Amino acid sequence: APCFLLQVEVLDGRTRQQLCFLDKVEPHVTIGDIKRLFHKSYQQLYPARQDLKLDPKGKSLKDDDVLQNLPVGTTTTMYFRDLGPQIGWTMVRYIGPLFIYLLFYFRVPYIYSQQDAFTSSSNSVVTLACACHTCHYIKRLIETVFVHRFSHGTVPLRTTVRSCVYYWTFSAWLAFYINHPLYTPPSYGDMQVNYALAIFVLCEAGNFSIHVALNNLKAEGGPKCRKFPRPTKNPFTWLFFLVSCPNYTYEVGAWASFSVMTQCLPVALFTFFGLIQMTIWANGKHKAYTREFKDYPHLRMPIIPLLL
Repeated sequence: APCFLLQVEVLDGRTRQQLCFLDKVEPHVTIGDIKRLFHKSYQQLYPARQDLKLDPKGKSLKDDDVLQNLPVGTTTTMYFRDLGPQIGWTMVRYIGPLFIYLLFYFRVPYIYSQQDAFTSSSNSVVTLACACHTCHYIKRLIETVFVHRFSHGTVPLRTTVRSCVYYWTFSAWLAFYINHPLYTPPSYGDMQVNYALAIFVLCEAGNFSIHVALNNLKAEGGPKCRKFPRPTKNPFTWLFFLVSCPNYTYEVGAWASFSVMTQCLPVALFTFFGLIQMTIWANGKHKAYTREFKDYPHLRMPIIPLLL
């Protein structure tokens, strides 16, 4: 069968000015290939900065979209938007809280009074809290490198800065109080700490299990996989029977138990704001599942079983 070559015109999405005209484009090229060709004309606009659409108000095209599979003719018009400077997000968000917390735990000079510099707390819960916080973010880093499959390798610089400010500020705030020389242990002592620790460990294991299950689902079907996640033989994934996003359920559970274990208000506030944000994300994912899959389980709620 003859192969018809296409023409691609790229316009500025705001001004409608022509930025680039690509002639004799093969129909099997991807949007990622188009971005690389566009980059040759505009060196500062590397592919990660580019957002291409077929309609100025439509959905952004994915890098793995193939030109001949899109609703286009022999001449295609695309609309370009500059996403701004991008930054690789592997480890960027989580490495800060890891080290910030340790600065407070070791009480480096100028954080507390001079006589408290490099001293340690006599409360065992302080050391336990440091271990939990450190393990949580080490788990996050391991998942970022080895487990998660991100659709984009970079994020806008402004998004990264906003995210870092949120995580790093909260980490410093809660670390300041938990590691403070005047910190008082929880009201119900070891019983409160131990029960909360057990829940924290279970939630961390559950969160990791869900991330692995979601990663395996994507690996089985590839980027075009159109399946919704289901419980597996791993008992931690059985929460899929009740909620659409059990990774968020476990995440909130981990921080709620950390709040109880430390009996610290800044941790409770961090948990509360995290619950609000993750509920928004879970609602969006839940609606997408119910809209796309007619056989989606009706019993499932977005994030909290039988409630929310």
